[in-house]
Amino acid sequence: MNAAAGAGAGGASAGGLPAGATSAADPLVESSSVASSSVAASSTASRSANDEPTASAAAERTSAPRLPGAAAAAEAPPVPRLFEALEAPLAPLDRLPRALWLGGMTHSGGELAGRLGSLEAWREALLAGGLPPSSAAWPEAELRQAVLEVFGRLGLPGYCADQPELADTVLQGLLFHLDLVVDYRDRGDTEAAAQARAVDSFAADWAERCGDIDELVGAFGDLGDLLKNTRWDALRGLLRSTEWREVLRIRALIERLPELARILRALGRARPTDELLESSQALQAVVEQAEVQRSVARRVRVPDLPGETRGVQRSGRIARMLPAEAMLLGHPRLRLVWHARRAERTLLAYEDDDHLQEDCLRPAPVLRPIQRPAPERRLERGPMLVCVDTSGSMQGGAEAVAKAVVLEAVRCAHAQRRACRVYAFGGPDEVVEMELGVDAEGVGRLARFLGQGFGGGTDICGPLERAIARLDEAGWELADLLIASDGEFGATPALAARVGAARRERGLRVQGILIGDRETIGLLELADDIHWVRDWRRYGSDAGKAGAGDADSRRGVGTSANAPTAAADGGSPVHSSHLTADYFPGALRTPENRAATLTPEAAAAAIRAGRHRGESP
Repeated sequence: MNAAAGAGAGGASAGGLPAGATSAADPLVESSSVASSSVAASSTASRSANDEPTASAAAERTSAPRLPGAAAAAEAPPVPRLFEALEAPLAPLDRLPRALWLGGMTHSGGELAGRLGSLEAWREALLAGGLPPSSAAWPEAELRQAVLEVFGRLGLPGYCADQPELADTVLQGLLFHLDLVVDYRDRGDTEAAAQARAVDSFAADWAERCGDIDELVGAFGDLGDLLKNTRWDALRGLLRSTEWREVLRIRALIERLPELARILRALGRARPTDELLESSQALQAVVEQAEVQRSVARRVRVPDLPGETRGVQRSGRIARMLPAEAMLLGHPRLRLVWHARRAERTLLAYEDDDHLQEDCLRPAPVLRPIQRPAPERRLERGPMLVCVDTSGSMQGGAEAVAKAVVLEAVRCAHAQRRACRVYAFGGPDEVVEMELGVDAEGVGRLARFLGQGFGGGTDICGPLERAIARLDEAGWELADLLIASDGEFGATPALAARVGAARRERGLRVQGILIGDRETIGLLELADDIHWVRDWRRYGSDAGKAGAGDADSRRGVGTSANAPTAAADGGSPVHSSHLTADYFPGALRTPENRAATLTPEAAAAAIRAGRHRGESP
């Protein structure tokens, strides 16, 4: 630490700093050197005195017993107490980053100890999103208020909150500009004028940088590690380029296409959501309580049915009356009694009955297993594979929408910490694979891509083969594919079969963004869902690339006085994007059409045999 202090003082003298700043550090260096020389002399004397130890002294050391506490104290390293008081003012260096060491120790303003402590307080306050207390020892009282006003006006505490690298860069710039007060004073400025000039230079420098940061935040949202180890001169050159102007134009276009963020968020299968997947055909076996009609047998007693005699009862049944009752009929007087008993149904008669067995249905609770639809939760926010059509047919408004897809993919991947790979394809063997991130190199590649024009042919096979091969690599197993194109392409049957196999075996989902007027066969057989950007013509710039007007004219925009009003206003001239499926259903490679399609050999054989459609061979 003393060597660092000495190097800092020597650097200040060599840099032409005023004598006052050097003399403030001289007592510390001088006292340190004196103490070091005295310790060296004493250690040399002790070594010379002990070079030839006596045998008796050696015997005493070996034979004298040692206590456990004394042995532990002898083995412990010595505590450096000699320079502790002198090094105490330099303790903030242990807590400051190394980037602030040189500027903090060689700065020409204030005392060393107070300056280092103030630097630590400034850094902690900026990381917390605030300003240090006004009682800080550095900058001096004459400069402190002006510097605090500049920080508040530019909003630097808000930029530096939780950004250690940016806070260190701001403090380095403040040290640099305030260190020039001495140079301004040597050139003839007064103390007040020199201080005002240094503060104005710092404010102008960081006003420009804050504008650059605002542009980056507007384009990418959270900057993350973009400002870490950033070369501001290279970044400033990028932000002044024409390619960056195109990035800002595409960023403004994204605000008019909010559905892009929803589509890109749904890509990948890394995280389940609360939304149920409507297309899921999964079934779940559950047991529910139900009622069934069960047959129950019961015995029913039928009174007065001949069957079993149980006893005697009062009744009006003549057939079952007792003989004693029948004897009353033979008596002239008692015969009237019999008639009275019969009318009152009080004749003594045999009690007969019988039982019948019947079966009846009664409800009974049971547990019955059934198959109930169990839709799975939709997965999203996984790795993204984006194929962007950069052929000549995409010039004009379609080109702007395709670039917006790429920029929004980079924004989503950066904000949600997702992997993203972009495949820009044109004609055969014209595939550019890019991994775009929000860092200095990634922003430069993105700006160059968005700043270039589209042209060439269209070959979808190359990027699809690379994207499918990427699924075999670690970290990309749960990736989904997005194709942004006007659909003017066609995949080979073999490649379409590979995409279908990836869907079935790996769960790959292919989303299509149609930047055109109609769905094509090539896009229909590759994509699971197609999202139509109906008004893509509106996003073409009047001052666009050369050839944009020619491309729009080839698409039929503004080429005729009888063109539809929707096309003239930027909308689509057709009522639906399903023209191919509506008017040419036989052209689609559906399973029904493939089953009904004959090979050339089979068709030739049928013609020679004179068979017609539907006739079996």
